[in-house]
Amino acid sequence: MSDKKILVMIPTYNEKENVKKMCHDISMTGIAADVLFVDDNSPDGTGSVLDELAKNIIPVLVIHRPGKLGIGSAHSDGIQWAYSHGYSYLITMDCDFTHSPDNIPDLLKFAEEYDVVIGSRHILDNSLSGWNLWRKFLTRTGHLLTKILLRMPYDATGAFRLYRIDTIPVEVFGLVSSKGYSFFFESLAILNLNEYKIKEIPIALPPRTYGHSKLRFSDMVQCLFFMLAMFWNIQFCNQKFLVKLKKEEI
Repeated sequence: MSDKKILVMIPTYNEKENVKKMCHDISMTGIAADVLFVDDNSPDGTGSVLDELAKNIIPVLVIHRPGKLGIGSAHSDGIQWAYSHGYSYLITMDCDFTHSPDNIPDLLKFAEEYDVVIGSRHILDNSLSGWNLWRKFLTRTGHLLTKILLRMPYDATGAFRLYRIDTIPVEVFGLVSSKGYSFFFESLAILNLNEYKIKEIPIALPPRTYGHSKLRFSDMVQCLFFMLAMFWNIQFCNQKFLVKLKKEEI
């Protein structure tokens, strides 16, 4: 794996208090990885803190975006950046310590055998211990809906993932249209439909994280309608999600 370039990509919005510790904790894993932050012009000055980190820490990189353009959009930009800069493995995660850097080596253990490795919140019985009932309800309902509607057994709404972008062509992510939270289940559904090998590993989420959830009620409603639209398309015109068919049409 020493010849594989690894990038850890982390979107940020008002994460000023977290980014230094996140960089430190990633470095403590011993993984030789670059860290790319994608900041949406955070009002709390996260961007300035990131610029200082990038000056003083060689593997830290920053993309500044003009405003809050959506979490899916941030992931799309980070993914495209990883492709254009020659990385083999891309790890995506949140900056509020919902995802622990300590689990990064666990993702990498399966990177040679699988195209996508997912940190799943639904394998361990106590993975959501300490969460309030509302957060548990949202997480488990989203998981149930993706299993039923999108025919996926995976934790499809989480952001803690490893992508083998040396085996997944960039065209796959070009089929993803969502700019918001729907990006996570849409991208995984497309990868699944294109028969890329997907592996889950168990993760446990901490009872509290640094910061507050940025998921609004309007985001949840949009995700539901987007998921229903995907269900319809998978049932009746799933060829729109298939990379091989898209290439044959060109």
